[in-house]
Amino acid sequence: MDRAKFFSPQAGRRIEAPRAAKTRFAIGDIVRHRLHDFRGVVFDVDPVFANSEEWYESIPAEVRPQREQPFYHLFAENEESSYIAYVSQQNLVADSIGGPIDHPALEEVFDDFDGTRYPLRHGLSH
Repeated sequence: MDRAKFFSPQAGRRIEAPRAAKTRFAIGDIVRHRLHDFRGVVFDVDPVFANSEEWYESIPAEVRPQREQPFYHLFAENEESSYIAYVSQQNLVADSIGGPIDHPALEEVFDDFDGTRYPLRHGLSH
């Protein structure tokens, strides 16, 4: 498999990843965590795990996701707050509730909710 290296600021190191990853979700999609009660909008995708070792090791071993899969950066919300989440593909499902997300950072990156997803603001690209 053809692989490339990139620097991950979150991990503080170079990461090796496949040049092409099969992602289930795209930027602007609304997703839901399959175990925890929150939903969010995808604003970035890492082809493999690219966060810190401390973050990875803090996840209990019995539910720790595999590293070799896409990880998604989300503008997330639950009933109490809005925050940024970093979630493995294996732990995300398409949102079945529908409706917009209430996160203060959305307007910096996305246009208004179009009924199914958030389109990127004009002039922004990934």
